[in-house]
Amino acid sequence: MEAHLRVRAALLLSVLALLSLLARSSSQEIQIVNAERRIDLTSHIVKVFLTLKVENIGASPASEILLAFPPTQVDHLALVKAQATVGKRKKKSYLPLDVNPTELPDAPNGTKHFSISLLNPLSTGESATLEVLYILTHSLEPFPAEISQSESQLVYYRDSAIILSPYHIKQQTTFFKTPSTKLESFTKVEPTNRAGTDLKYGPYENHPPYSFSPIIVHFENNNPFAVVEELVREVEISHWGSLQITEHYKLKHAGARHKGVFSRVEYQSKPSFSGVPSFKNLLARLPPRVHSVYYRDEIGNISTSHLRTDPWKSELEIEPRYPLFGGWKASFVVGYGLPLQDFVFESPDGRRYLNFSFGCPLVETVVDKLTIKVVLPEGSKDPSAVVPCSVEQRLETKYSYLDIVGRTVVVLEKNNVVPEHNSPFQVYYNFNPIFMLAEPLMLASVFFLLFTASVAYLHVDPSIRK
Repeated sequence: MEAHLRVRAALLLSVLALLSLLARSSSQEIQIVNAERRIDLTSHIVKVFLTLKVENIGASPASEILLAFPPTQVDHLALVKAQATVGKRKKKSYLPLDVNPTELPDAPNGTKHFSISLLNPLSTGESATLEVLYILTHSLEPFPAEISQSESQLVYYRDSAIILSPYHIKQQTTFFKTPSTKLESFTKVEPTNRAGTDLKYGPYENHPPYSFSPIIVHFENNNPFAVVEELVREVEISHWGSLQITEHYKLKHAGARHKGVFSRVEYQSKPSFSGVPSFKNLLARLPPRVHSVYYRDEIGNISTSHLRTDPWKSELEIEPRYPLFGGWKASFVVGYGLPLQDFVFESPDGRRYLNFSFGCPLVETVVDKLTIKVVLPEGSKDPSAVVPCSVEQRLETKYSYLDIVGRTVVVLEKNNVVPEHNSPFQVYYNFNPIFMLAEPLMLASVFFLLFTASVAYLHVDPSIRK
């Protein structure tokens, strides 16, 4: 028995060593000829645009390129997208690539990796240009953590002047874009240059794999830090001609906490100096041909909203009952109706499907937890969802007026949602139109029974006669 355990342990160590060797050899086969990183800090959502020119210097073709992220960014990573650049100048085009998380056994200090699958393997000596976009949320740290009504908001952003990568980088440059010229301080890693709202690190040359040089940028950012802690969107399908949308919001200002007393007089008389980091309205982009729009909270209807519509889009500007400062919260409900024929279609195989937008309608907003509930008509069978991003799915049952067996509800849940997740998703289901007659027949039967009972009652003499 002991000998058997020793053999299994040796075999396991051999497999781990082989995987480590393969990962190390894969990293040695690729080098990054040039890397350019542009970090957009103008909002509370950090967007990073990364351009990589990679070259295969190994002896065998390479079918994937690895991206590395430090452990401090892993939990804040909301989205990673990549595309390959084909052609030059006016004939340049972009082809989307698959990006999936992967594990490397020899990754240092909890580094997280993503694998970009190339459309065609990169042969020895060949090079390719990749465009990568990744988005970070909750990565700007307010400092000071509390500010008064008249103070501006300052935040920290922490990163590395050197791009973290499992490959050798021959040349690289990093650019930061800040929302204003007020830059309190920044870490200098020569060469470092600043001009207006732009901050440049590099160019740096010949850095080995997993090089890291921590930096901190301390700057002013008075943009609204609008975070929806929880959003529940219910999409109810009725084959009688309408689509009813109900959205429950729990909104929070995630910036520096407000300290002291709030003065509405000062806030309204000096709007350019008082409460600059706060926000008093939000913009929601709704589908076209929207109707029956309402906006309310626990107290009742809120009249401070404005709806603008045209044949291509609808915009709803909403104002909470009070301006939101750092740490303040507000809960409200937005509802509206849509024409069924614009969003529910029939597939070639005879199934019905809903085509609707995933994500949050509010502009420049982070959603910590998003739940979408698609309520299908009673009698729907075999539901399935096609979503462009990874989500948790489950089925529920909801009972409404005159329902007999209940309505199937497709529930989709995702954390850390950003505006870039707003893309169409589909829910397929089978539906027999005969079920549309169930409720009218039930009502007709009830009225017929009531009518029959009333006629019978009128023709029956309940009196006692001798």
